Amino acid sequence: MDRVILHCDMNGFFASVELLDHPELRDVPMAVSGNPDSRHGIILAKNEIAKSYGIVTAETIWQAKKKCPALQTVPPHHEKYKHYSKLINEVYLEYTDQVEPFSVDESWLDVTASQKLFGTGQQIADEIRRRIREKYGLTLSVGVSFNKIFAKMGSDYKKPDATTVITRDNYREILWPLDIGELFFVGGATATKLRKCGIQTIGDLASSDRAMVSGLLGKHGGEIHDYANGLDQTPVLRFEDRAKAKSIGHNVTFSRDLQGEEDIKKAVMSLSSEVASRLRKKHMKAFGIKVDIKNKNLNVISRQTQLTNPTNLTDVIAETAVRIIKSSWNLQEPIRMLSVTGIQLCDENQAQQLSLFASENVRMEQGEKVERTMDDIREKFGSGAIGFAGTMNRDF
Repeated sequence: MDRVILHCDMNGFFASVELLDHPELRDVPMAVSGNPDSRHGIILAKNEIAKSYGIVTAETIWQAKKKCPALQTVPPHHEKYKHYSKLINEVYLEYTDQVEPFSVDESWLDVTASQKLFGTGQQIADEIRRRIREKYGLTLSVGVSFNKIFAKMGSDYKKPDATTVITRDNYREILWPLDIGELFFVGGATATKLRKCGIQTIGDLASSDRAMVSGLLGKHGGEIHDYANGLDQTPVLRFEDRAKAKSIGHNVTFSRDLQGEEDIKKAVMSLSSEVASRLRKKHMKAFGIKVDIKNKNLNVISRQTQLTNPTNLTDVIAETAVRIIKSSWNLQEPIRMLSVTGIQLCDENQAQQLSLFASENVRMEQGEKVERTMDDIREKFGSGAIGFAGTMNRDF
């Protein structure tokens, strides 16, 4: 028997949550955005009216207002979004324990074993949509299918507040005519490569030679060829068994461009402190460090390196990040955005290789004690109660 998978996708989630507190904006073009006066003032979400003007997520506010001068903007409140996300997932859990959040506003549900109690997949999807609309005043679109990929694509197929059922009998009719860029996990660069080979639609990919696509794109090519043919067998995780984070990072678009070694070091220390704190909070360490840099022309480079031992210490992360930057960036070239990320994460209790130098082992042990003490102080008195001297009095 086929699995029955739901993908639930909240409609304009951030904007919809904000409209609960701003009903006066319900009938006007409205968007959630960053600070209009700062350099990272971009559109984070928009309502359906704003969408009708061609406003898209991630464009700048000034670009959006060129399309719609009457656009009203409100600042984001991420704690509210997390609160409603928790409430909505609690509704999902009334139907199955196989609920796998994909983001704050999307979740997969495996309701195969729930149909005897609650009806067909479509009936369950319609009931969930009705309950959330009536209880919280929010809407969602749901895809129902026999695998996760097609369920996700079903939730994208018709919006807002809709259920789309994609079966073994109709998926070729519904999905295969779509542009190749519409296939889940096919990004812009991949779509461009496929188009150059004459693969314009999802159906073209499905009927192409798998070995050829794998030769072009490697392992990922074989995977998306399978996805196009409905061969995804990825299970939906139980809610309590959700995978741990694969990376933890922090980025800042600065109010002024960074320039010069000292400027960059201060910013890196601040970012590394945040990353290290979040790693410790999740009881994890990173085996690798990745740095992303954006210049004033919005060009981005990404570099990473592996560590001999995993770490969740600020100075180790910062020293590694600075070393990456020095090896791949002209320190006199302005930096607009900087990101530091811990990658290849593991449990903090995982055994590690001891240094041949006792002093180095002592330094690591003492460093961890100091930073955990700082965590305790921040927890008690607030995140700004204590920090590293190199991050004080910064003007970025």
